[in-house]
Amino acid sequence: MHPPLTSFDIGEIPFSIRGSWLNLSPVVALHTRASDVHLVSHKNGMHAVLAMRPERDGVEVATQWVGEPSHFEWRAADGGVVTAAFDGLDVVRLRGTGLGMRLSDAGGGLTPFTGCYLFTDPVDGAPVFTSYETGRRYRVTMLSGSSHVIGSEALGIADRGVVLGGAGDSWEAAVEETTSAAPPYRRERTFEQVSANAGAAFRSYLESIAPWRTDATPAAARAAYVLWSATVAPEGLVKRESILMSKHWMDKLWSWDHCFNALALAPGLPDVALDQFLAPFDHQDAAGAMPDSITHSEVLYNYVKPPIHGWALLRLRDSLGRTLTTTELENIYERLAGWSTFWLDRRRRPGHPLPYYQHGNDSGWDNATTFDRDRVVEAPDLAGFLILQLEVLDDLAIELGRPAPHWKTARDELLDALLGQLWDGSGFVAVGALTGQRSSSTSLLALLPLVLGDRLPEEVRAVLVDRLRDHLTPYGPATEPVTSEHYEDDGYWRGPIWAPSTALIEDGLRQSGHDDLADAVRERFLRLCERSGFAENFDARTGDGLRDRAYTWTAAVYLLFARSITGSTQ
Repeated sequence: MHPPLTSFDIGEIPFSIRGSWLNLSPVVALHTRASDVHLVSHKNGMHAVLAMRPERDGVEVATQWVGEPSHFEWRAADGGVVTAAFDGLDVVRLRGTGLGMRLSDAGGGLTPFTGCYLFTDPVDGAPVFTSYETGRRYRVTMLSGSSHVIGSEALGIADRGVVLGGAGDSWEAAVEETTSAAPPYRRERTFEQVSANAGAAFRSYLESIAPWRTDATPAAARAAYVLWSATVAPEGLVKRESILMSKHWMDKLWSWDHCFNALALAPGLPDVALDQFLAPFDHQDAAGAMPDSITHSEVLYNYVKPPIHGWALLRLRDSLGRTLTTTELENIYERLAGWSTFWLDRRRRPGHPLPYYQHGNDSGWDNATTFDRDRVVEAPDLAGFLILQLEVLDDLAIELGRPAPHWKTARDELLDALLGQLWDGSGFVAVGALTGQRSSSTSLLALLPLVLGDRLPEEVRAVLVDRLRDHLTPYGPATEPVTSEHYEDDGYWRGPIWAPSTALIEDGLRQSGHDDLADAVRERFLRLCERSGFAENFDARTGDGLRDRAYTWTAAVYLLFARSITGSTQ
């Protein structure tokens, strides 16, 4: 029996649709929540364009917010309601009964370079907001009922808005994001059809990626909605359909988060999963380095992210709903080869086999205690990931009929260096690449070489597993032990529980023969998400969600774990 997807809290999860760069949410900026819902665009960054306030006779009306995949509602206590639904990727349809809606410039408009300018289009009489921040226009077309415009052609500080619906009447409108010019909006489907189509699209997606869900995995449908609604169509610098980390302020694709999202989609949507895996490689530079992150209008190269892509490819091929073609494998091989060569050629000191991070941001663990003494470090997780990636490359080269023994040679040299230079008998350490000093960090990051499994000596694995117990809480593995003097409840990578570290540790435990402990880690994370949602990270003591509250890699890891407990391969 499949548990239904109940309504969700729009304060936690934005209302959107697969492919759109728009959403509705009260979250309008970094750690900033408004008292009302806004139309938010993620083109040229995250920008709250229009405030959306239910009103009657010019007076704002308090409403309850109810979100479902097909539609979103503002419900007044006296029965008045405004409903929103996505009509394709760039149009939000609005319908009101007994309640009007004021759409207001959310940007201020102090200068020509902030907020919106509002004018009436002479062609069809539609009011149009033009936003400097997004570089787009937002045209409001009345489909039925009355409306009036406030502050048309006003400059500087002014009240600019469009009021939809009169006193107690029923009305319908469309808000459309456009570029410089577009034909007048024409209604082709009823509101009911628009809503039904969105709901059907989500149900199809859900059945593709989580057909195995049961009462034992009650958050699977909501996790699928987080992924579905955070997906954007190719546009700007995003070259293929991609899942952002969030349609809150973390609206980027970082070059390691995409791996976890790809794995969640692999059995049911293999082509989509492959796109997720390859998306950052579209911006691989001449040195072979991956970008740090990608957005609609920005690609950053000031940092990189850890080379977990060999690890991810192994898991992807194990679960992908089809066989990769020779052409696809050759493409992946070339990408991984360039990425690995970057670390071997550009991130090793002369005469030293171990690669280094230049900053915690390179590791994805920005402020982990591993980087307290030195920022530029030869780190054990980096070596472990690269060892796996080199092994994958060696196997791929043989599979493609183009053996390249240098991958295995580099892999063996790196494994020897990991054990010979970063293992001190009680655990792995990081070493300053410039100072040669060893880190005394107690970060969970030092345990990530567990992903190497039996490539590590049994005694090394035993010590790592024993040290892991210091990190375990009722909610999962804390990134810094709660007993550490450096632990912080909301310390980012200095304590909170994160999905990617949990997934890597869980997999490492299985690769190392500790299935019982891996089962416990998996079970705790599942219950954590069911209790606290899909937050960016979680307080290790209380289990409360922290930071961005609709994070896709958290939802993805939930789906990975949930699928595994059902025993499904689909």
